[in-house]
Amino acid sequence: MTRIIGGIAGSLRLASPAKATRPTSDRIRESIFSRLESRNILENAAVLDLYAGTGALALEAASRGASPVVLVDKDGKAAAVCKQNALQIEKALAKEGFELEFKVQHQAVAAHLASASGEFDLVFIDPPYEVPNVDVESNLTALSSLLSKGACVVVERSSRGEKLQLPAGYMLEEIKNYGDTDVYWLSSE
Repeated sequence: MTRIIGGIAGSLRLASPAKATRPTSDRIRESIFSRLESRNILENAAVLDLYAGTGALALEAASRGASPVVLVDKDGKAAAVCKQNALQIEKALAKEGFELEFKVQHQAVAAHLASASGEFDLVFIDPPYEVPNVDVESNLTALSSLLSKGACVVVERSSRGEKLQLPAGYMLEEIKNYGDTDVYWLSSE
């Protein structure tokens, strides 16, 4: 069962779609959010969660002060679960006097990026491992015009596959390995 780890909504359990998704493990999320908090990235950050699944990454950010958050998933059941989970987090935050602005987009990531507007400070890209690197690299190219200067982009990939080839406009800060998962820490130039 996926849960929110920290922040105002900490320990709140999240629903999962009936179709199996590969949620980011608590251990990896703890590491990611520890780093984000130490860099003071979360407070009032505009967050985009691509291949959102349960929405755990964006909603963890929201629990720790990020807003607005946009969650994108092409699977209808996953998008419905994202909305359900976002409403639950919104309610928990409202009890503490915080307002969460969120939007759930039921569409393919490429289609969303082709029509999206706005500027994001923090982006999570956590596709199923079977999504080829060329698609993720294409997503990064399309995403670049939506990023604030110095935005943080966190990409999860299988550690067993080829390494990502980063398009222009990104700086690789680090690749952190967690067994089967590599987490790419990127910043926009």
